[in-house]
Amino acid sequence: MVAGCRTAPWQSPLASGWTSVHALLTPPPSPPVPTDATDPSSLDGKIMAGYQGWFVAKGDGTGLDWTHYGTGPRNARHFEPGAATIDLWPDLTEAGKSERYPTAFRAADGSPAEVFTSRNPATIDRHFRWMHDYGIDGVFLQRFASELQNPALAALRNEVLRGVRTSAARHGRTWAIMYDLSGMRAGTVERAIEEDWKRLVDLGNVRRDPRLQHFRGRPLVALWGVGFNDGRRYSLDECERLVRWLRDDRVYGGNAVLLGVPYAWRTLDRDAASDPALLRVCSLAAIVSPWSVGRIRSPGEAVQSREKIAADLLWSRDHGVDYLPVIYPGFSWHNLMQARGQTAEPNAIPRLGGVFFSAQADTAIAAGARMLYVAMFDELDEGTAIMKTSDHPPAGASPFVSEPGVPPDRYLQLAGDIRAQLQAAIAATPRQP
Repeated sequence: MVAGCRTAPWQSPLASGWTSVHALLTPPPSPPVPTDATDPSSLDGKIMAGYQGWFVAKGDGTGLDWTHYGTGPRNARHFEPGAATIDLWPDLTEAGKSERYPTAFRAADGSPAEVFTSRNPATIDRHFRWMHDYGIDGVFLQRFASELQNPALAALRNEVLRGVRTSAARHGRTWAIMYDLSGMRAGTVERAIEEDWKRLVDLGNVRRDPRLQHFRGRPLVALWGVGFNDGRRYSLDECERLVRWLRDDRVYGGNAVLLGVPYAWRTLDRDAASDPALLRVCSLAAIVSPWSVGRIRSPGEAVQSREKIAADLLWSRDHGVDYLPVIYPGFSWHNLMQARGQTAEPNAIPRLGGVFFSAQADTAIAAGARMLYVAMFDELDEGTAIMKTSDHPPAGASPFVSEPGVPPDRYLQLAGDIRAQLQAAIAATPRQP
């Protein structure tokens, strides 16, 4: 254990898989919703962010060590210069004492550089306060299907969910579950998601949560990872049956389903499976959201994507499906790839002080988008986070991306500006039938 790390005073004996899952999932009574709360009944004019909530600091009580920070086997990860999986360093200027975990890295003044754990309710609440203050409407909380059979990881996911629900209520934000199917084996997708959704509905009462994001009068549930051609072992047939179950089941259905799909989903090439069944599955969904991260790599490419977005929107309207473009601030996964024995250029897709981020938003709005998804709020591993990150990260064997002179909250500010721009464009352009 790194000197100074502690088991947090808020650790609960509920952190044991599905033990007492009702209490673990159900948030405590919250204060009245703020008068400026975002409306959970619609996605029109909203800017939503992906929320990983997966960072674990050694000593935080999970026993998972440096999950998503360091390298090595679970419960024995190393997080030190030369052994890191993040490319951005979080800014903890505003964090309280209980939120800080010292590391083997050193700040410029020689003191231990600190990180946070995603299971601390105070940290989650700080993130949601930033969303409120800067104008981000809510989050798609990532829930990884491959983790749900591991008691420790399931407990972490449930604790983070509880914190998200509590803080979304306190700060008037919305939330929805996004199931990430990555890593699932063939024949396992339906059972894993169906069993988990039943628990969330029966024990967590998630569909009664007043801050749950809805779409066209139905609770919104997202499935990410449908139709990619990157060697995923589960099939489109499995995905189709799961969409139909979430949509049509008499007890647990009645949901609006959002699909996270490849960037080239409509043309069935590039990163998409060439199987026309992908389009059939998309036509069953309420919303499609193509993954543009790494596909658009410069402001110029963002501008050139307008025709593609317009064609996607046309297909979606013709099939009664809505469309949620993804925008992101930049990309870097040098340290993560190095930990996997591979190479990747640091700062592979530069942020350019926000120029890249804004170019994507401008293009999507000009093409007719009525909602936007920011990837991601807290993704430090791939360098796409818009949360406050340090412009003076630790120096040494593990390089971290920084933008000296750029305020830590630049991308939060831009997200709020983009939301205002989106809403102005919608007000000026009535929805097409």
